[in-house]
Amino acid sequence: MPPEMEGSVEFEVSGLAEPCHTWYKIIGDLENSPGAPLVIIHGGPGACHEYLLPLTDLSPSIPLIFYDQIGNGRSTHLPDKAGDEAFWSVDLFKRELNNLLSHLNLKKKPIDVYGHSWGGMLAAEWAATPDSANLRRLIISNSLASMNAWRIGITSLRKRLPADVQEVLDRLEEKKDFDNPEYEAAVEVFYKRHLSLARPWPSKEVQAALDWFAKDPTTYSTMYGPSELSITGSLRNWSCIPILSTIKVPTLLLNGAEDEAQDVAMRPFFENIEKVKWVTLENAAHFSHVDQRGKYMRYLMAFLTA
Repeated sequence: MPPEMEGSVEFEVSGLAEPCHTWYKIIGDLENSPGAPLVIIHGGPGACHEYLLPLTDLSPSIPLIFYDQIGNGRSTHLPDKAGDEAFWSVDLFKRELNNLLSHLNLKKKPIDVYGHSWGGMLAAEWAATPDSANLRRLIISNSLASMNAWRIGITSLRKRLPADVQEVLDRLEEKKDFDNPEYEAAVEVFYKRHLSLARPWPSKEVQAALDWFAKDPTTYSTMYGPSELSITGSLRNWSCIPILSTIKVPTLLLNGAEDEAQDVAMRPFFENIEKVKWVTLENAAHFSHVDQRGKYMRYLMAFLTA
């Protein structure tokens, strides 16, 4: 078994009286492993690291670094910042990532970075900055290059739902009655089609993510919205398309054929990143790493060890 260790690093945030803490977990040996470590950035915002633990299939060949972003999981929670769009910025999470890498002495060593969903958005933003000078390879999984493109994909999937489900969504979204059990049941119909195809539903990975959203919705509700189908948060007009051409490292894109991250949302990565490969997995949705775990890990391993 590869060695494991957990820790936390102080993260100073302007405007806060006390420093935050970023929790992390390392699986493998950062000092002596011949391969570059893989830094794993979870989605949500707010889904936390647990739902990505299937990536431990990549160890012991590849050292892995999981962490929970602030506002989430085992890191500092800031519920009093709910609704503060200026505070919960992409730049905040880029600074947090840099702070973690500095703490782990990984700013000058080659690293690989994996981002899932919102984590892919953050990974792309970070990879386009000078801070990523030591980046060796990038993986953007089940993600989006712009919220406008994501919205096109989500709308198209929504129109394929049963008419009665669409009616519930439309009626209760108009009333902003997102906590209504009828609305939650309608959203679950969408999730079972486009979040994960693994059965029995929900898989432990899906449940882990949904549990964290329920425990502390601060970052998700502020940055994204009340559900995957209602995008009202600070990311509503987000796009990284103008900066993608600055990403020069080999990049792997993955999504599922039934993914809420439809091809229209992923395509700008493929069109604007110079060294890029794109894999779409059949019989998989947003949690492709769960739905087609074996195939998914083989693609990752082949890319990271090439």
